[in-house]
Amino acid sequence: MMQFKIGIGWKACYDDERNLYTAKTSDRGDFHLYEINAEIYNQLGEPGTDADELIRFGRHLYYSEDSPIGPPTDMVIDENYAELCSWADIQRSGRVMPKALTDIAVDLWENEATREQRNKQRKGK
Repeated sequence: MMQFKIGIGWKACYDDERNLYTAKTSDRGDFHLYEINAEIYNQLGEPGTDADELIRFGRHLYYSEDSPIGPPTDMVIDENYAELCSWADIQRSGRVMPKALTDIAVDLWENEATREQRNKQRKGK
């Protein structure tokens, strides 16, 4: 059974069958999917808590950008994003960033959990 928490610009899910916590954020054409932990999930929706900031501590799975600055682009960080976030209506631009550029972006901008998982995927583990 899936349990949800919802706020302005975010939604989080706990899937008790898989013991999996995931979340999505969206704002002004940006759409992100994350795997989060129980600690983050439990804090979401609490007064004075910045949900977007908390969720960003999770492992980034997918990113879609549709901004006026450049062409719409998707960045697939974890190839299993759709399975992990099966509950989410996933925004897709249809234009996927090449894996090499995604690796560079992850190395530059992402947290350690995201980098470690991406490195495991690259090494085939």
